[in-house]
Amino acid sequence: MGAPETEDEVLFERRGHLGIVTLNRPKAVNALNAGMVKAMLRQLAAWADDDAVATVLVRGAGDRGLCAGGDIVAIYKDMLHGGSETAEFWADEYRLNALISHYPKPYVAFMDGLVLGGGVGVSAHGSVRVVTERTRTGMPETTIGFVPDVGGTLLLSRSPGEAGTHAALTGAHLSGADALFLGLADHFVPSESLPALAEALESSTAEAAVEHFAQAAPDSALAAQRDWIDAAYAHHDAEEIVRSLRTLGDEAAAAADTIEAKSPTSVKVTLESLRRVRGLSLEESLDQEYRVGLRCLAGPDFREGIRAQVVDKDRNPQWKPPSLAEVRESDVEGYFAPLGERELGLSAAPVQSN
Repeated sequence: MGAPETEDEVLFERRGHLGIVTLNRPKAVNALNAGMVKAMLRQLAAWADDDAVATVLVRGAGDRGLCAGGDIVAIYKDMLHGGSETAEFWADEYRLNALISHYPKPYVAFMDGLVLGGGVGVSAHGSVRVVTERTRTGMPETTIGFVPDVGGTLLLSRSPGEAGTHAALTGAHLSGADALFLGLADHFVPSESLPALAEALESSTAEAAVEHFAQAAPDSALAAQRDWIDAAYAHHDAEEIVRSLRTLGDEAAAAADTIEAKSPTSVKVTLESLRRVRGLSLEESLDQEYRVGLRCLAGPDFREGIRAQVVDKDRNPQWKPPSLAEVRESDVEGYFAPLGERELGLSAAPVQSN
């Protein structure tokens, strides 16, 4: 179809009956910013009503991954000035997540390389989710004093047993096979076959094209750990989970060490988010995540986590409070309180679907 329509950081083009979205910030592993999200909302809405487009594909530029998440450096700078731009960015991003989940045409996501945080939001809500041997995915928010969002709490709450709880609290990077086990993906395709699959999508149905290239996935390491994961994470109290992990030893004890290095507030709010989100719709889940997110913007740990991991890179965050035992139940409850006029309100709006 000639040259792609260019919005520098996200590219749109049509080839045959395929609409292609290419996240185009390869040096930042295609981290999402406000302009990219707005552009995707506009283009996906247009393609939904375009009879010439039968299938949509989202992929990342460069060879490092689909998307490493939201642009947290931009979020950090905004927090220093009150956080209003971040709140607006999240509102648009969550609307995009909801649109993808109800998209009236096959929405194919190439979850190759890094697919973290917001990258999960633009892929795992799609109808045809493809992972590779290079996939490294997950929701690492507790590492930076935040909580899984973009519908991630709902996705992980639906994973087998307590595997999603383990993934959320530890912030672990997961393989493509683990993503399939967790329910974050549908098909395994070798990364070398992605260009041919993209070409096949131009003329074939998404189902036929993916079926031709899909292979059996390797075994999931996470699935093999299911017994101790389900036993330890069944508790509703984060401190009890850590104690249980320590009694189980080895891999479980290592998970306890990982959790105790995260923001204690984030760990407890994440656990409560996962428990509360069960049975909710995606829109209700996003509304809840928006409430939690705005409280994180106002609290100390999110800013401190980004500073320690990305800005100063000293990897030595000073969490407040510094231990799980010091995070009160009333503090956690406060993250879920209604926002009044600032509510996102996705669950009260008409669903944009086919």
